[in-house]
Amino acid sequence: MQAILITNDDDNYAANVTEVDEAGLPEGDVTVKVDYSTMNYKDSLAITGSSPVVRSFPMVPGIDLAGTVEESSHPDYKPGDKVVLNGWGVGETHWGGLAEKARLNGEWLVPLPDAFTPKQAMAIGTAGYTAQLCVMALAAGGVTPDQGEILVTGAAGGVGSVATSLLAKRGYTVVASTGRPDDQADYLKGLGAADVMDRKELSEKGRPLARERWAGVVDCVGSHTLANACASTKYGGTVAACGLAQGFDLPATVMPFILRGVTLAGVDSVYCPKEKRMEAWANLAKDLDIAHIEMMMSEVSLSEALDVAKDQMEGKTRGRVVVDVNR
Repeated sequence: MQAILITNDDDNYAANVTEVDEAGLPEGDVTVKVDYSTMNYKDSLAITGSSPVVRSFPMVPGIDLAGTVEESSHPDYKPGDKVVLNGWGVGETHWGGLAEKARLNGEWLVPLPDAFTPKQAMAIGTAGYTAQLCVMALAAGGVTPDQGEILVTGAAGGVGSVATSLLAKRGYTVVASTGRPDDQADYLKGLGAADVMDRKELSEKGRPLARERWAGVVDCVGSHTLANACASTKYGGTVAACGLAQGFDLPATVMPFILRGVTLAGVDSVYCPKEKRMEAWANLAKDLDIAHIEMMMSEVSLSEALDVAKDQMEGKTRGRVVVDVNR
């Protein structure tokens, strides 16, 4: 089968498209013919070697995949079933989706919703599924559309793009923060953002408490951006944190939490329980505009994914990059 294979022989880290013997597939009770995968930030970290994401070698990256079951000894799946996988350490400790086939633990899979094709499911991918988990976190925190503006940071990225669309569909007033406001304003407003702001307004060291503005926040960035978002969230608001594009530090104080009752809700998509995954995908099928999926999606071949990884690390990509692993 054709796959991207990451090797690290004698500290010579490399990622290449190559032919891999299917006999080398890892253990699992479901074998999937992969139709599409996608390029996430974590995949780009793995391919470029910019961060120690990969835990064992050789490794096929790709934390997402959508495809058709070929073989199964798992009671929930049979040959011909359409499935989606997000996370569970796939592409880090277990061979992932940037290959023509994958062998997986059936407990990691979710049936592909009828509302989506495999290609559309990968336009959503972990990013869109994570965005839905963030929207669910805001709702669980009691944040409603009538309470005011919702900030989405890193809004032109995969999580931010889907979060913007989902929140706008639910009637929230979305303010989208991006590093390229002039280039991305039309795109983000097309997804439903009411306004677009430059990330520079949030990315530098700020005050422990700022003027109350946000009813809720979806933060994909971390570091000073997350600290400033918390500092300017309204009394009783919720901040859903799911990313660390700026950094994994949090240079903040406890003041927003103890003086304004702000909730900082951590959102994990990798090991999220299956029931919650099913709920998230069901909500995506109900709330996500198919036209918005098409707007935020571009498609590349397996070999082109290597260049996309470099571009993604340099902030040159937008929305969701789907990978056709069979070309």
